Amino acid sequence: MAPRAIIPQLKTRERQSSSNVVWSATDLTDSPHAAPDKAERVRAMFAGIAGTYDLNNRLHSLGRDQAWRRRAVALAGVRPGDEVLDVACGTGDLTEALAAAGPATVTGVDFTAEMLDIAREKASGRPGRDGRPTPEYRAGDAMALTFDDGSFDVVTIAFGIRNVAEPARAVAEFRRVLRPGGRLVILEFSRPRNRLLRGLSGLYCDRIMPVTASWVARDRTGAYRYLPKSVASFLDREELTGLLTGAGFADVSENQMTFGIAVAYLAHVPGGASGGPSESGARIQRPGELE
Repeated sequence: MAPRAIIPQLKTRERQSSSNVVWSATDLTDSPHAAPDKAERVRAMFAGIAGTYDLNNRLHSLGRDQAWRRRAVALAGVRPGDEVLDVACGTGDLTEALAAAGPATVTGVDFTAEMLDIAREKASGRPGRDGRPTPEYRAGDAMALTFDDGSFDVVTIAFGIRNVAEPARAVAEFRRVLRPGGRLVILEFSRPRNRLLRGLSGLYCDRIMPVTASWVARDRTGAYRYLPKSVASFLDREELTGLLTGAGFADVSENQMTFGIAVAYLAHVPGGASGGPSESGARIQRPGELE
């Protein structure tokens, strides 16, 4: 990542630090997904960590988060003329990567104003796009998208489906706004299936990362205690794949990255001529592959 992209995160660290506890240890005794006020908590949590979100992502993924996003863009098979929607866009990292692929339009939607502020700042700071679109950012809810049926050729969501109060409603909305032949890519954390790697990942994610990431963010919301708990208690790969097929998607595949720490799910809307990666031989990456 370029130094100038990290510096604004450092400058806003103090301003964005939060003293309000959103997820206490008691709250996380059980699955956070069962909390009746999950949506409000998630919004408050991201508002508290927005200023250091990108910095923590780079540090604690050892820079792999950007490679995962590039892989998601490749799987989406973005083409000139495509209209693309990035849901739960956060600070706009995936949205910008989608724009760089050269579609006709890219729209990012998120329900946390503080994250959108940073995304818009990134977009305004990148002139001279050589004909590539400047992302448009809107406030919105993944479960109630304010777009007409069949508005987009590609819908993506990175590390966000787990934070939605009702993932099935969101997936149904993704299906609704996609055109025939459209592609959906969901990028999400997972647990490695290899026992040794799963143990090492658990040690890092459950014990080390919550402490160091909270320190970097000066976070008291509990965001980085919520993260590993929300991953461990979320839908497993088979359940998420089943959710997609149940919503009417076809040709669903899993694409593992970095030993299975992250998985990109690719799904297609029947009909049309998607021309996406699935039709050109997309494969499921093996757990040992790094991207």
